[in-house]
Amino acid sequence: MSSINIKSEVKTLKKIILHEPGDELNNLTPDYLGELLFDDIPWLPLAKKEHQEFADVFRNNGVEVLYLTDLVEESLYNIEIKKAFIKDFLDDAKIVSQTLREVLTQYLLSIKDTKNMVNKCISGIKKTDLASYKKRTLTDYIDESPFVTNPMPNLYFTRDPFVLLGDGVLINSMYSTTRRRETIFGDYIFKYHKTYKTPIKYYERNMLPSIEGGDILVFDNKTLFVGISERTTPEAVELFSKNIFYKFNTEYERVLAFHIPKKRTFMHLDTIFTQVDYDKFTIHKGIYSDIVIYEVTRDLDNYGKLKVKKLDGKLEDILSNYANTKVTLIPCGGDDIIDSDREQWSDGSNCISIKPGVVIAYERNDITNKILESYGIKVIKISSSELSRGRGGPRCMSMPVFRED
Repeated sequence: MSSINIKSEVKTLKKIILHEPGDELNNLTPDYLGELLFDDIPWLPLAKKEHQEFADVFRNNGVEVLYLTDLVEESLYNIEIKKAFIKDFLDDAKIVSQTLREVLTQYLLSIKDTKNMVNKCISGIKKTDLASYKKRTLTDYIDESPFVTNPMPNLYFTRDPFVLLGDGVLINSMYSTTRRRETIFGDYIFKYHKTYKTPIKYYERNMLPSIEGGDILVFDNKTLFVGISERTTPEAVELFSKNIFYKFNTEYERVLAFHIPKKRTFMHLDTIFTQVDYDKFTIHKGIYSDIVIYEVTRDLDNYGKLKVKKLDGKLEDILSNYANTKVTLIPCGGDDIIDSDREQWSDGSNCISIKPGVVIAYERNDITNKILESYGIKVIKISSSELSRGRGGPRCMSMPVFRED
């Protein structure tokens, strides 16, 4: 039996990948917030406490928690793989000076504990970390950054850099330069890990069109939802569709492409829309009328080509058609525009299902949580004072590895 099995958003969850935030948050400073895609600086001690509470909810509900850094450590099990990882890391960090590459390679190899080395890559390498660092080139003199390689504060949103699907994986091509380095971890896990390696790569990190995990929802074993958003392009949806239809000849019959406005507020599909039961979805009503859906299928008359059809009608009717049952849309924040906008901003729509009708949600979105409960959804609420500052919710912070069929 495969160690990876994801054919649903809501079936009983058995394994999940998380990344507990670390020193990468302490290395956020006001001058670099925009570049690193943050609006504020979370306080690390409380962020870690909140994340540990989040992990415990999974454990208390029978879900095995796998940590990203442990999986990477277990994947870098010999010196050749470790050196290849360092080379790819420096390539992604755009270290072009050969001298500096040699200095950084020796520095990372000198960290004998592999997990500590991985954590240093994530937290960012400061110029002061390198005893031999000195200004040698024009770039060194002009670059005023305190870092040789920037921190990766977005990595606790494990949903985005890679996506497990069926018994394979997408290693995503990230929209922003600052997040492209995050995909290296998934690349090495699913290439070398003795339990989770897989030859099935529906997308590769070096493919040019950007696609991110928050835009991919696994409706069932026949239908996938993919957002066309600020961070996922229509070209990526087409390339991904061709791969699952033809290159890997999967059982998937269609991709429903949800075109949403390209705004940071709605950076991914799952910031405005998630599945919480077989027949129930959260929705941000402020975007309801702006969503346009296209069905992408195989072109049975032209092998290797796609057929695209714009779907007309109400969103709930379209979804009901594919679900073969009446679908209910549950409004984030209710009908009040102020409540709706506020709770969407703090990821009221971004729930992770641990079984049908049971979800984890931020406690701060109390209006949305009460509405979910009124529809029969059990809501397990977690603290979110600091975690929510990163602009992502429980679904963003988790990557399912195995759900029961």
